[in-house]
Amino acid sequence: MAHKQTKIALLHHTGCGNLGDDAIIDVVVGNILQRWGNAEIAVFSMNPDDTAKRHGIPTYPIRRYRWDIGHESAAVDLSPSGNRRLKDWFRKTKNSAIHLPKALFAELAFLVASYRTLKTFDLLIVSGGGQLTERGGPWSFPYALFVWSRMAKRAGVKCIFLNVGAGPLNHPLSKFFVPRALRGADYVSFRDEQSQKLLYGLGFTGPCHVFPDNVYSFETGPIDVSPRDGDRLIVGIAPMPYPFCDLLRCPSNPQAIQDDLIGKIATFASLLAKQSYALKLFGSDIEADPEAIEDLRTVLQNRHHISTPEYVPIESVSELLSRIAAMDYVVTCRFHGVVLAHLLNKPVLAIAHHPKVTDLMNALGLGKYCVDMRTFDPIRLIDTFEALVSETEAVKKSMAASVVNYRAKLAAQFDGLFPPDSTQRWPLQAEPEALLSAEISG
Repeated sequence: MAHKQTKIALLHHTGCGNLGDDAIIDVVVGNILQRWGNAEIAVFSMNPDDTAKRHGIPTYPIRRYRWDIGHESAAVDLSPSGNRRLKDWFRKTKNSAIHLPKALFAELAFLVASYRTLKTFDLLIVSGGGQLTERGGPWSFPYALFVWSRMAKRAGVKCIFLNVGAGPLNHPLSKFFVPRALRGADYVSFRDEQSQKLLYGLGFTGPCHVFPDNVYSFETGPIDVSPRDGDRLIVGIAPMPYPFCDLLRCPSNPQAIQDDLIGKIATFASLLAKQSYALKLFGSDIEADPEAIEDLRTVLQNRHHISTPEYVPIESVSELLSRIAAMDYVVTCRFHGVVLAHLLNKPVLAIAHHPKVTDLMNALGLGKYCVDMRTFDPIRLIDTFEALVSETEAVKKSMAASVVNYRAKLAAQFDGLFPPDSTQRWPLQAEPEALLSAEISG
C-alpha cells in the first residue's frame, strides 16, 4: 500500500483549553502532510468537538467521558444501536448492587466501539506532550494509554509514542500501566532524558530515542504584532493556577497556597513596574489561566496600586504567538510558555511548576533563570530578572542557535518516520539513519 493511502490517527489528551497541546496537534499533522500529502489523518481527543473545530479534521473520543473547556466531563455513547436499549436500562437504574457492573458494561461497550474505529487506521501516534502522567489518577492517562496501545496491537495497527514527556508516576497502577503501554509500541521517543530515565527506572527496556518537544517544529510564519505604546520595554507575565493535580494529595489549604502564589507574582510584577517596565499579562491555557490573570490584576491594583489593561482572552495558538511577539521578555510558569518564547527568541524567566520546566530551562542553558514555584522569593527574583536583562544579547544568541538545532533534529526525525520519497507504509524495514544521527545524545 502506498503512503498516499495511509490512514493515521493521532491520540492526544487535548481539548481542555491548553494551547500547547493544540500546537502539538498542528505540528504533527503539518509535518506528516508535508511529507505524505495524501495521508488521511484523524485525532482521538478528550474533547472531539473542540478538536475538530480547531484543527478541521475528523475526531473521535479517547474515553467514554469527555472534557469540555473547563475540565467538565460528559458521557460519550458510541455503542452500536443494538446495544442501546440495554445500555439505557443500565444507565437509568439506581440499584446500587449493579453500580459497578453498570460502569464495567459501559466501559466495555465504549472499548468495543473504539476498537472497531481504530481498526480502520494503519498507524496510531501518541503525539507528544506530557501524556505519560498520572494526572487524574492511574485510571486516567495511564489506563487510557495502556488500553489504546493494547487495542492497536490486537488490531494490527502500528503504534508510536512520539516525543512524549513522563511524570509524575507514583501510584503502583500507573507504574504498571505506562511501561506496558510503551512495550506494546513499535517506536518510542521521549522529549527529554529525564522522561526516558524515569521509564527505564520503572522497567521499560525497549529501544527508544530522545528528541525535542514537537512544538519546536511549529512554523510561526509572519506574525501580526500590535504597535508599541511608548518606548518602555515590555515584560509578559503568564501566571497559572497552582498545579494541585500534580500532587499526591491535595493540601488542606489550597486557596491559601494559590493566594500566596499570586501575591508573590504580584510583588515581583510591582517591582518591574517601579523600574519602568510595561507589564502585559497573558496565558496559554484558555480555561485555567484567565482566572489567575484576573486575580493577579486585582492584587496589583488593591495591594500595589498598579493598574493593568482588562485582559482579552487568547483563543488560538496564532493569537498567543502574536501576543508574545510583542514582548521583550517573558515570565511564564508553563512548559510550552517557555517553548513558544524560545521559538520567538524572547529571553525567558521560568517559575517552574513541574520538573519538566526546570529540565527544559537547564537544557537550554537558562537554568539560572528558573525558580521553583513553591519556594521562590519575589524580591530575589527581580535580581534574577535583571541578570537576564544584562545578558540579553548572549541569551538571544544562544536561544537562536538551539532553536535551529532542535528544528533540524525534529525534521530529521519526521523524515525518518515519514520519508517523502517512500512508497512504503510505516514503519520502514530498517531503522532510518536520520533517526540515529539526529537523536539528542545522552
